[in-house]
Amino acid sequence: MAFRKLGEFIKLVDIRNSEGNISNLLGVSISKEFMPSVANIIGTDLTKYKIISKGQFACSLMQVSRDGGIAISLYKNAESAIMSPAYFIFEVSNSQLNSDYLELIFNTSEFDRAATFYAVGGVRGTLTWNDFCKMKINVPDIAEQERVVKIYNVINNRIKILNALNKNLEEQAQTIFKHWFIDFEFPNEEGQPYKSSGGKMIWNEELQKEIPEGWKSGKLGDIAEIKMGQSPKGETYNQNCEGIIFFQGRSEFGFRFPTPKIYTTNPIKIAKKNDILMSVRAPVGDLNVAYEDSCIGRGLASIRSKCQCQSFILYTMFSLKNTLNLFNKEGTIFGSINMQDLNNISCNIPTIDLMNCFEKNICKFDKLIRDNQSEIFSLISMRDLLLPKLLS
Repeated sequence: MAFRKLGEFIKLVDIRNSEGNISNLLGVSISKEFMPSVANIIGTDLTKYKIISKGQFACSLMQVSRDGGIAISLYKNAESAIMSPAYFIFEVSNSQLNSDYLELIFNTSEFDRAATFYAVGGVRGTLTWNDFCKMKINVPDIAEQERVVKIYNVINNRIKILNALNKNLEEQAQTIFKHWFIDFEFPNEEGQPYKSSGGKMIWNEELQKEIPEGWKSGKLGDIAEIKMGQSPKGETYNQNCEGIIFFQGRSEFGFRFPTPKIYTTNPIKIAKKNDILMSVRAPVGDLNVAYEDSCIGRGLASIRSKCQCQSFILYTMFSLKNTLNLFNKEGTIFGSINMQDLNNISCNIPTIDLMNCFEKNICKFDKLIRDNQSEIFSLISMRDLLLPKLLS
């Protein structure tokens, strides 16, 4: 094993979207994942944007000190995408280094910590490309690299299976919600679908449509308690698990639950365990659920059922996605939604008995999703503890 400079193994790639054929614009989060860009690209000349293809890395070397690491990831999709010219796109150029092995190095806290020492330029700390290339990595022989990747992938594959199970469970729950509360085919007293079995429908003037007898039109604030986030002072932030988990916005969002990265010793607004977390800044409407009590910043709101039907509220929020998307079109650059607008979003309000019936059935799905996520978090913890040992 030898310590070698990163620059010996990589080369920059700068291919522009000159023909404008690619419109899938991506960014990289500090959690080292590709994500759809939140930038407003209306009127933007996308021909100047960089193309990233399978097997290439993208990284942002800005704000490394402030973020405590590098936003960097290996692109694995078959279809190319585009990225802001501010990103560095590069690829492995030396057969002595495996791209997947290099990705593992980039995922370690040790690499991020080393990057902050190289970063310059005040509080935010930008890392230059030259200094990035000077960073040293362990490069064993290629067979050893492949062995490390194989061990790592065993854990990752289990995580992928659990994530797929969770996605399937959520899709099933959303299908049931739509059947009951959008198509009005909830089970009647005989267990038959309500509307198609002749259930009585009443015209609602406010909604300008028929809804089941006993239902009413209302606002989201009628059935949910909404709390807007407020960010504590930056000097209270830490990555040492001191205080309470802090989420500024959606950047740590996962499939259902966010991944803790930052903590604060002076929380201001608290989202309780199982509260819905919603992005209130572009993109407005992205949803997660608080895995445990957490501090929320200006980019989030927490939403909790007023009648202890939290699963019903969660799938109601999923169903309001198109309505929430309208707020992404407002404003000059980024969309946003305030507490008044959020409270005033129109929605159908079924009977409390029906909400409780849905809750009784669907909370089982949500419990399974949570249990799977607990295993995922345990596997991630084990993987992250094992990774430095494998690499050394």
